[in-house]
Amino acid sequence: MILFLGVRPGKSEIIQLQGVSCPHCGNMQTMALYNTPHYFHLFWIKIFPVYTNCLVECSHCKRVYYKEEFTEEMKQAIP
Repeated sequence: MILFLGVRPGKSEIIQLQGVSCPHCGNMQTMALYNTPHYFHLFWIKIFPVYTNCLVECSHCKRVYYKEEFTEEMKQAIP
């Protein structure tokens, strides 16, 4: 019997961060938080979440900030 199992990403949740300026370009109200859960799957059926990827992207300059790079302003704006 062949088992198809592994980890694959789920649907991303996008949250606009209010009152946060981009450290790279300085624009306000352009930052969005992307939460992407990754699920263990068996035969392409999601069983349970394994981990979640969090990143913030500026919609103006397209700069991406990973969790280790979050500023205090970003951390405070995350709900």
